[in-house]
Amino acid sequence: MVNIESNSDPDLQAVIFDCDGVLVNTEPLHYRAFQEVLGPLGLGHDFESYLEHFVGFDDRDAFIYAFRQAGLDLAPTTLDRLIEAKALALRDLIGQGVPSFPGVVELVKELMDRGVLMAVASGALRHEIDLFMASLGLNGVFHAIVAADEVTKSKPDPETYLLALERLRQVQGLRRLEVMNCIAIEDTRAGIRSAKSAGLRVIAVTNSFPASELTEADKVIGSFSELSFAEMVNLLKRRR
Repeated sequence: MVNIESNSDPDLQAVIFDCDGVLVNTEPLHYRAFQEVLGPLGLGHDFESYLEHFVGFDDRDAFIYAFRQAGLDLAPTTLDRLIEAKALALRDLIGQGVPSFPGVVELVKELMDRGVLMAVASGALRHEIDLFMASLGLNGVFHAIVAADEVTKSKPDPETYLLALERLRQVQGLRRLEVMNCIAIEDTRAGIRSAKSAGLRVIAVTNSFPASELTEADKVIGSFSELSFAEMVNLLKRRR
């Protein structure tokens, strides 16, 4: 685990990553898993519809949305069964390999070497995140992880990011963590709004949506190859 006292520039204390669409290229996998569950119910949809309506939802809200759009009732017990079925389908797909994005692992390792605290704030389930991190060889790198099954309100509500900040503040030996010294990395409008509402600066990456749909972020990048520790420090300094 990284020692925060080794941070070479205290202007950047923490970076909080979304998971799907940021650390790992899992949206196609989530889409396929949803179709395995929704298809037999007559609620299947194409990938374009998935990107337009479902990206940014956690599994709970995605199923609620699909049933609501079809004018169908969704009992809590049925919702639980659907979430479990989707999780099993996704686990099988993950077993076939999880792709990342160019520059992701390199950036995480640079931040780790610089002593920057890192967390994951995601709409994915905790066991899914653990599988993703294992597939990237990043187990134990993040000081805190907040998953969909650990919050009551999903993005764009700020609860996910507020809990991530709270857990980072609990890191043993950590000096006071100032939200103005923290950056979130997101790929959706809901994620950007969640992080901004929690008080973070936000960098958006165009992995899931074009730059024109991510204008609420403080900075938009096309690839992690465009991002570095120094760029993040400069963003915080400019915003002050």
